[in-house]
Amino acid sequence: MFRTASFRLAALYTVLFTVSALLLSVVIFWIVRGTLDQQIRTRIMAESAALQAEYDAGGVAALVASVRTRELSPGAFDYLVQSPDGTRLAGNLPTIARTGWIELTVDGETGRQTEQHGERPERIRVLVTPLAGGLLLAVGDDLSRIAAMKDAVIAASSLAVGLVVLAGILGGGVLSRAFLRRVDTITSTAQAIIDGDMQQRIPLRGTDDDFDQLAAILNKMLDRISALMGRIRNVSGAVAHDLRTPIARVYHDLDAAQTHAGTPDEFRAAMENAKSGLIAALETFSALLRIAEIEAGTRRSRFRRLDMSAMAIEVADAFAPSIEEEHHGLHLDIEPGIEIEGDRELLTQLLANLLENAMRHTPPGCEITISLRRQDQGALLVIEDDGPGVPDDERSRIFEPYYRGGKPLAAPGSGLGLSLVAAITELHHAALAAHNARPGLRVEILFPRVVAPPRS
Repeated sequence: MFRTASFRLAALYTVLFTVSALLLSVVIFWIVRGTLDQQIRTRIMAESAALQAEYDAGGVAALVASVRTRELSPGAFDYLVQSPDGTRLAGNLPTIARTGWIELTVDGETGRQTEQHGERPERIRVLVTPLAGGLLLAVGDDLSRIAAMKDAVIAASSLAVGLVVLAGILGGGVLSRAFLRRVDTITSTAQAIIDGDMQQRIPLRGTDDDFDQLAAILNKMLDRISALMGRIRNVSGAVAHDLRTPIARVYHDLDAAQTHAGTPDEFRAAMENAKSGLIAALETFSALLRIAEIEAGTRRSRFRRLDMSAMAIEVADAFAPSIEEEHHGLHLDIEPGIEIEGDRELLTQLLANLLENAMRHTPPGCEITISLRRQDQGALLVIEDDGPGVPDDERSRIFEPYYRGGKPLAAPGSGLGLSLVAAITELHHAALAAHNARPGLRVEILFPRVVAPPRS
């Protein structure tokens, strides 16, 4: 618990609050001390002025009588009336040799009478005023209130610091335990996943705090990893299953050529068949590597701002002769000047794969339409045909690797064309969907909107 970040943070805040409390105590002490000091000075000056007035009115006898009367009252000041030769005429202060503000430390030895023995010396603030005739009048007040205030501030500060430290330790412990519970939850979930349970996910508390946000991101990451692992398992099985046939066919052709080819033409034909089978296998591996590269996200470094409208027209023009040879019609409905952020090479591959898929799976005489329109959410690319379409229960699976529906494994193509389309679409953060065109298949790709660059 003591090594957790939450406890260390709580300890740091405890230190900061402790220092703050000490600084506040020092400030309070100096403010209160200054205020009390000023009050003492004001009281002494007022008392001294009153006695001077009595001296002016009645002389030395009146002054001495007033001092003796005043010093008997509770909470009285300390006084001294001193003759020019240094004799104390009245009061309890020791004799003084100078005038103005002075401070005296008075105890029993210096003439200060106290009721408690062993009492610590007292500090007295004294105002010494010269009077007519060489007399000195001294009025003093005990500074014990300032000392008491100092003791009170120190005691209060000590109590406050103690409470802050105690609260910091308790708060750090509580926070650390809560922190550790959340960390333990993440750790146990991660351990379960390491042990093979890929369905485990970190539970959310619904507080939308940092831990909930972290857990949500980790859960998304786990979903992504689980989907990729599932895709890898499917692709691995499909590769092993699909490549067995062409490789076995190549082996059979080579074996037949070695055993039965009697003429150069027969041997050449066997070599051509074997070469075609190997080319098909290499194309499959190339498509798989391309999909893996795209899904890894490394191609995003090649993203540039590009004119999707012009690119779609270029691809359509390149495929026009092939479409015509297959006795299909091609219709374009492309809004000019639509720009997106993307990889030009991959987007060209996407359009080419969709057109090849439409050509391969529709009978002669069908119409293929390419449309590109602006929308509030971005740019909508649509490849549509009026062929037989795809059954509803199969349409959601046509973008899976090697999914051929009811077609045999020996059918033309690697079965990865639409999987490559799905990977490219995901890389561009676009939305991919397949719909029933009644008749035919309608594939829609919604690319995110591109913010216009600032004008220079």
